[in-house]
Amino acid sequence: MPSRSFYIKGKKFPICSRCTGELVGIIISFCFYKIYKFKIITLIIFIIPMILDGGVQLVTNYESNNTKRFLTGFLFGYSLGSLFLRSTIYMFLLGRKIGFAYK
Repeated sequence: MPSRSFYIKGKKFPICSRCTGELVGIIISFCFYKIYKFKIITLIIFIIPMILDGGVQLVTNYESNNTKRFLTGFLFGYSLGSLFLRSTIYMFLLGRKIGFAYK
């Protein structure tokens, strides 16, 4: 829906505001992973607002705005990127520990 996207200089951004937030959140999480390490429970809590905003919008007449969509998408994307990096690093270190090093 065009109303759910940002416009830059009169042109519609190719993805919706929520997806834009997710993309920005993932990129930021990759860039700042070493600096901002949140606890896993905090990252899981960051996921909840997008699920609630999207879910309530799906089952009711409630219409979220682009700012809320972007912010909830950002929190979700940041959490997704951080959890992905954390699990990837953990599995890499576990593999090295038990001797599955690539030679």
